Amino acid sequence: MTIFRPYRAFAPLLLLAWLGLHTAAALGAECENPAMLRMSIIPSGDLKKDMLAHQPLLQGLRAALGIPVEIYAPPSYGAVVEGLLSGAIQLARMGPASYVAARKADPQLTPFASFEHKANAYQPAGAFYYSLLIVRADSGIANIAATHGKRLALVDPQSTSGALIPKHVFAKQLGQPLESYFGQIGYTGSHVQSINRVLDGRADAAFVASVNLAAVLADPAAMQKVRVIWRSQAFPLDPFVYRGQLCEGLKKKIRDVFLKNDGARRAAVLENIDGVRFVPISDQDYQPVRDIY
Repeated sequence: MTIFRPYRAFAPLLLLAWLGLHTAAALGAECENPAMLRMSIIPSGDLKKDMLAHQPLLQGLRAALGIPVEIYAPPSYGAVVEGLLSGAIQLARMGPASYVAARKADPQLTPFASFEHKANAYQPAGAFYYSLLIVRADSGIANIAATHGKRLALVDPQSTSGALIPKHVFAKQLGQPLESYFGQIGYTGSHVQSINRVLDGRADAAFVASVNLAAVLADPAAMQKVRVIWRSQAFPLDPFVYRGQLCEGLKKKIRDVFLKNDGARRAAVLENIDGVRFVPISDQDYQPVRDIY
């Protein structure tokens, strides 16, 4: 049975992680071999639904590792970073930008797998995605110039497509900061919320990931409600990462669940996240993200 933990549960976990890490250091341990694996994912839409989508991976991890595996529901991208850095969680699916930020704080943090996404109306198949600037199709906003002074929705300060790319790539094209170009800017907390704010008129425009837009606008009628007026270059998809301090045998078993063994469960989670296959990755794959900071 999967246990969903709210962010407030991180407080005692942080203490336990601190005690465990310092006890291990005192005993001269060379790596971490936890009695329980804790996993988390960044919030991109319906967090509970996203957690359930990863259930087959949790089952595979439990079978392969022979230890309990729990999943934690964070309120923000930063909460996932905090959990990894503290040792409160050992495994996570992160956004590219939040990974780059976390890796800067802990160079041992290791990306080991991502996935190729199915082709959709907003991108071809591949292990990449785009940041899209969207507006309502009936808003009268036909191009970038028409968004001047309008209300903009961003996702989270550590979202790659929903904040980092808009602030560092799109703003450079504009020749001015977003804050001086748009009339109002607000963070919604997830791509789904940003899309919904455009659809219901609470925002005039929003930056969202192409994969998330395809998931929300799943049928042709829904697609007609939104217009894409800007698209970024391609960026690598979300990395699955683990703490580099974990023991090598444990890390190998984790990698194998994604990349080698347990094919039925792997196929099930890929179907849940609209993936084609898991692919091995390394830190270097995220250099394009690092370059735009």
